[in-house]
Amino acid sequence: MTQPPSQPPPPGQQPGQQPGYGYPQGPPQGEPGYGYPQTPPVPGQPPGQPPQAGQPPQPGPYNQPGPYNQPGPYGQQPGPYNQPGPYGQQPNPYGGGGFPPQQFPGAPTPPPGGNGGGSFFTRKPGALIAAAVAGLLVIGGGTWFVLSGDDDGGSKKNVSKDKDAKPSGSDEPDTGDGTGGGREAQDDLNAGRKDGESKILWLQKNDVDLPKNGADVYGPWFAGDVVAKAMYKKVVGYGAADGKEKWSLTLPAEVCAAPSTSTADGKVVIGIKDGVSEKANCTVLQQIDLKTGKGGWKQEVKQAGNWDFLSDITLAINGGTVTAARTGHVNAYRMSDGKELFDEVPGECQPGAIASGERMIAAESCPGGDVDKQQNQVQELDPATGKPKWTYKLKTNWELDKVYSSNPIVLSLTEPDKKSWAIVALNDNGTVRSQIDGGNDKFQPNCGGSFIVFGANLDGCTGVAADASTFYMATQPSETGSSGTNEVIAFDLSTGKSKWRAKAPAERVMTPLGMEGANVLLYFEPAYDKGGAVATLAPTGGAPKVLLQNPQSTSQIESSFYDSELDYVGGRFYVTSSRVSASDDKAEMETKTMMAFGK
Repeated sequence: MTQPPSQPPPPGQQPGQQPGYGYPQGPPQGEPGYGYPQTPPVPGQPPGQPPQAGQPPQPGPYNQPGPYNQPGPYGQQPGPYNQPGPYGQQPNPYGGGGFPPQQFPGAPTPPPGGNGGGSFFTRKPGALIAAAVAGLLVIGGGTWFVLSGDDDGGSKKNVSKDKDAKPSGSDEPDTGDGTGGGREAQDDLNAGRKDGESKILWLQKNDVDLPKNGADVYGPWFAGDVVAKAMYKKVVGYGAADGKEKWSLTLPAEVCAAPSTSTADGKVVIGIKDGVSEKANCTVLQQIDLKTGKGGWKQEVKQAGNWDFLSDITLAINGGTVTAARTGHVNAYRMSDGKELFDEVPGECQPGAIASGERMIAAESCPGGDVDKQQNQVQELDPATGKPKWTYKLKTNWELDKVYSSNPIVLSLTEPDKKSWAIVALNDNGTVRSQIDGGNDKFQPNCGGSFIVFGANLDGCTGVAADASTFYMATQPSETGSSGTNEVIAFDLSTGKSKWRAKAPAERVMTPLGMEGANVLLYFEPAYDKGGAVATLAPTGGAPKVLLQNPQSTSQIESSFYDSELDYVGGRFYVTSSRVSASDDKAEMETKTMMAFGK
């Protein structure tokens, strides 16, 4: 195990601070403020990584378009390394023919990427990468068992509708009626509700005129009684209980990056493009108070040389620090006032992405070597200084694909060229704790989209959860369609072996969303004859306990959201589309964007 560098980081250059947009700070000289309240934005430059042109939204919370929704051809064939052997044996970990024991036949497709998924150290900038195939690998001197899948994908740049974008203001925010944009009242969605079923608290529809290929949705974030999300050139906060608009913030250019979480006191920092042209970069950082919608500090990410590409960045929040990372570079700022804390980490290897969470876990690429032999590593960094607390070296060409959990540390690793996938748990000091032994089961965590692209967050997957001793992961459904079912498997983090299995009820598919106290929080997907449900599973397994059973009468609406973001907060359950797109303007304005359930 390589030891963390001991030398302190070089002193970072402290750029001059620019006052933020909006209340309470005054706007920068010569720039209009972003502050509350605002009117809807003028349509303009579209997001940089859309689905293929003309592709309509697909129904179903986990119905990913394209080949990721199907088991790959590699998932049906056992690989050549099926000899039995003990874990911990380390024969020739980096040499040829040193692949040891065990093989998982029928291994699964790895998690899809998108607005929260993807690999960060591809050697083909802009390429779409999926990782997985049945096989065996050795990483960092340990014996690793690989999970598997296939690859495909595509992307196409949008063309902006407008030539200029300027912030505009209104006298007061739209308080709405829960349907979005103040349009006519929604139908009585609770008319068909049966005894024991949850209530539909509110339903939002899109009220923003978007570019022809639509726009990504960032968030939602929760702060007190507000749930907020950002899309295109607008950030909006809604009442969590009634869906009425509490505030809106109109931006001069489109949102291009955002962290998956906010701070404990309800602050978030989003990335905004520095112009409206196709060549605009994602360099403007804006702090927002989610409780009030008022802008705080503003900061510009400075380019660090000609090879610093700022078109796609990832934002992460770790305690009092927000980082803007991209391939080979990172800038860290203090959440309270935007002061730059560091602009690189000690050593030659530099972060390409950082995960939000209790620990600052960084995926780093290292210089040197040829194009086919890339060295990457994982570090935990001190959020205040950037100094590494530990370093975990990966085998050649392996990458940190996702952080499933930062406390405890559970990582998804991929080797794109060989289409291999593995899950490893680390101790608090970065040493190997265990490798998840998937056996013959197939898994497919959902990491937020169908397109694996640069600029995707390193965290934010569903289908997985972890507590101090156990990692939980859902299997793929036994069948496609309404008759499928699946299981949640609990893995011992000390050994990587399965502890128990919990079966979903007949014709139901369940997926972990995270932890709810000591229990695993689950979501049951809706079907044609039943609504979705929120449930918990005890850490010892057994039958799930339903917290909210959503109405059967609205199951089609519940399943219609594109690539759903699912959140259970304060006893309410929220389903949010991660992207809004439609075939024409009329359909665009009828697109349902967020739905809330409660008792």
